[in-house]
Amino acid sequence: MNHLPLIIKREYLTKVKNKSFIVMTILSPIIMIALISVVAYLSQLNNDKVRTISILDESGLVKDIFENTDNTTYHILENMNLEDAKALVLESSAYGLLYIDKLDAIDLVSKNIRFYSKESPSLTLISDLEYHIQTELTNQNRINQDIDVEKLKHSKIDVTIQQENFDGEKTSKIDSIVKLIFGGATGYLLFMFIIIYGNMIMRSVIEEKTSRIIEIIISSVKPVQLMLGKIIGTSLAGITQFVIWLILGGVLMMIVSAVFGIDMAQSPQQDMLQQAMGNAEVNTKAQEVLAAFYNLPITNLIIAFILFFIGGYLLYSSLYAAIGAAVDNETDTQQFLIPIMIPLILAVYIGIFTVIEDPHGIVSTVFSFVPLTSPVVMLMRIPFGVPLWQQLISLLLLVGTFLLTVWFAAKIYRVGILMYGKKPSYKELIKWIKY
Repeated sequence: MNHLPLIIKREYLTKVKNKSFIVMTILSPIIMIALISVVAYLSQLNNDKVRTISILDESGLVKDIFENTDNTTYHILENMNLEDAKALVLESSAYGLLYIDKLDAIDLVSKNIRFYSKESPSLTLISDLEYHIQTELTNQNRINQDIDVEKLKHSKIDVTIQQENFDGEKTSKIDSIVKLIFGGATGYLLFMFIIIYGNMIMRSVIEEKTSRIIEIIISSVKPVQLMLGKIIGTSLAGITQFVIWLILGGVLMMIVSAVFGIDMAQSPQQDMLQQAMGNAEVNTKAQEVLAAFYNLPITNLIIAFILFFIGGYLLYSSLYAAIGAAVDNETDTQQFLIPIMIPLILAVYIGIFTVIEDPHGIVSTVFSFVPLTSPVVMLMRIPFGVPLWQQLISLLLLVGTFLLTVWFAAKIYRVGILMYGKKPSYKELIKWIKY
């Protein structure tokens, strides 16, 4: 009799009815949204703060270039020395004092600019001041050297190499960046899901083993069915938890934004981003990024993500379940977890450092077929255009390895689940597989 559906149902209901599972499912998005809300609120307060900056320009070169903004007011000081200016700023509520020394050469002026403040100044503010002063001094230096600034600006040539394959499909550097981000995000999501819920499966096996409940269950259920039921049931519980997090998190974000008036997207760089989007060149780049996203093989990515995600997760989950059956406590799992973590970490590094440079090279291609690394590496390669036959071969190898791993893991599970009080070695695990 096939008990697999009953085991899946039991494992799923046991997980979702567990008090700690319910608490973490509800509490995690609340804590996360609360942290995001606090950061957004503090950033909003920081952005609403109006800074007054006093400027003492003894050179007379840059005092006219500063324009007041919503958050920054510039106060030009005249007819006073540096010490008087410092005293005035200290007595007032000004944020700081920008001092430009009077020197003969512009290059000397650029090296003798100081900003005085009571506290460490904002990095964004200093960068903004440096940019404006540098631009103005550079233009004035060119004029002093009889260089036509306008002609120099118009003489600049931007070179953009159009990329196109022999079939006429056009791509660009931005396309490659978008593909890397998308592939990296899917690979990293799989990596985190395996670690989080793989450990959950392992702990679940250890708990049942130490409580001796497994001795009753194993008398009427095959070890393979019990292990698969535990893996699938825990996976469904994990998916349920993830979906609840997304829904609850979205609802909480809308409530916080509506009730407290907090802009969840608020950040100290928001004004700079809005100003940049007003630039025609930046706006063009944004449109290129959007076009690059639409050029992605979305349908292929979604289908491949689902298949490789499930295959990779089941493969590693069977290994986690086998480890849980082989030991009596989590402390003893460390020696067995390292060989599992190495291929996962290797896959992430290969995806980041190799796929972006040469997605169709030997290293990327080979590791996209190796079952222990293919779920991550292949997902990172697919956005760059991988032939369907390569995807199918990689998936078949992954499924075949999963079935083989389940068979080996079930043998370890069958023996280890009833072994107590002994820390197993790799040599003993090999003996268990031969039984």
